[in-house]
Amino acid sequence: MSIYFCKPKFSLSLLAALPLLYGQQVLASETLHELAQDLQAGKTTAQQIFDSYDARIQMYNQGIQAVTTRNPQARADALAVDQQKIPRGSLAGLPLLLKDNIAARGMATTAGSLALADNLAAQDAPVVARLRAAGAIILGKANLSEWANLRSSQSTSGWSSAGGQTRNPYAPERSPCGSSAGSGAAVAARLIPAAIGTETDGSIVCPASVNGLVGLKPTIGLVSRTGIVPLSHSQDTAGPMTLNVRDAAMLLNVMAGSDAQDPATRAANRHRSKDYTAGLQTSALQGKRLGIVRKLVDGYDTATKMLFDQTLVTLIAQGATVVDQIDLPYLEELDKDELTVLLYEFKADLNAYLAKTPATVKTRTMADVIAFNKQHADTVMPHFAQELMEQAQAKGKLSDAAYRQASARIKLRAGKQGIDAVLKKYKLDALIAPTTGTAWLIDYKAGDVLEGSASSPAAIAGYPHLTVPMGTVRGLPVGLSLFAGAWSEAKLLNMGYAFEQARPALPAPSLAITATAATAEVK
Repeated sequence: MSIYFCKPKFSLSLLAALPLLYGQQVLASETLHELAQDLQAGKTTAQQIFDSYDARIQMYNQGIQAVTTRNPQARADALAVDQQKIPRGSLAGLPLLLKDNIAARGMATTAGSLALADNLAAQDAPVVARLRAAGAIILGKANLSEWANLRSSQSTSGWSSAGGQTRNPYAPERSPCGSSAGSGAAVAARLIPAAIGTETDGSIVCPASVNGLVGLKPTIGLVSRTGIVPLSHSQDTAGPMTLNVRDAAMLLNVMAGSDAQDPATRAANRHRSKDYTAGLQTSALQGKRLGIVRKLVDGYDTATKMLFDQTLVTLIAQGATVVDQIDLPYLEELDKDELTVLLYEFKADLNAYLAKTPATVKTRTMADVIAFNKQHADTVMPHFAQELMEQAQAKGKLSDAAYRQASARIKLRAGKQGIDAVLKKYKLDALIAPTTGTAWLIDYKAGDVLEGSASSPAAIAGYPHLTVPMGTVRGLPVGLSLFAGAWSEAKLLNMGYAFEQARPALPAPSLAITATAATAEVK
């Protein structure tokens, strides 16, 4: 559903105009929690909130290309909230964007591919139905890396044939990371207060990190995947991308729960917290033990390491004990087996998904998609090929010994023998590391060039992973990763909140400065 692995020429006139327009459109409140309070106090209405964000998208989106589809029903939905024609749930009147691999009625679900341009959803994915039932207003869809970055090993995060190239609002010549690129860029640019992304390995936490956001990849099975274009049933999940930890907890309160159509969520109702906001206290780090996975730290440049060291000082000052030199085993061995598992599951899961799409969708199998891409190579493959999709197509069935052995091996090594064993051995509450480095230059020849990543252990194990901004390096955001065992979302959110409240506030993108930097063409 999202891993690391275009209309590149466009007018930047609107982005250049941002300094003049931005201040006029910003609401007094920007977070979900603050907007909800304003609504309850009668300081604003759902229509006014909608109109403000709708105007921002119209004015600013061209420069960063984060939003691909607008929901024509959204303003009517906001009016219904104001007129109390629908129940006023915890998200009543609050606008959201969905990554464009999540089904929402009346809108296409493309996964970034022109092959799914006619994949019009007749009904909401269950996770979207939950959000709507809580009163959320779905403003539209956000761009993503085509086929969630599993089309080519040379893919560029944030580029899709359906949506073009999404750019990082902190520096538009740089990557927004993938594949939930549009979700991250839109929230960072304040085009929306929060968005829903998806992750298979890194594609919530990486775009959250490089765009200065909080991102939570939940435990596999806490949130329904029904109605979401799949990559891997063993690693896919949806999750919130927000401006702060409280907003992520608010969204998780609504998103989490069992879905009869998704067997992986069978235990969700039993394991979910009643209220993920209940433990958000500044004292939540007191007495906690955090383990530094040193192999996930050492590859960064001096400035990023200095920021991480400053973060450790903050964590300790808040009462945490930091244990250094934690050796998380099998890190090097996991990559090859993970790719094997993902390729097998991508073929099987996508074929199953495509077989149930509307008759308007002519690509009914992965083989059909590959053929479509070849037929439309000029528009679909101008920058990179589809060798990973072709490798997936060449794989056999999920009954193959190669798949079954690799799947069992990585789950054991990442989970029971990896994260679980280390947490138990050192009596830790969570493991920590930088989420990734600063955003890299968009370069279609080089593809994505990551300085490092902490995403794989939790992604492969199916465990939760929270990233919270640490600060900036050379004006670019860098996140702190906290991950632990299954169903530990509440603990991670609580610790992340305490850290967030203790560290200096992260500056919003300085769009007046970055607008001129984006005029350079992508290589």
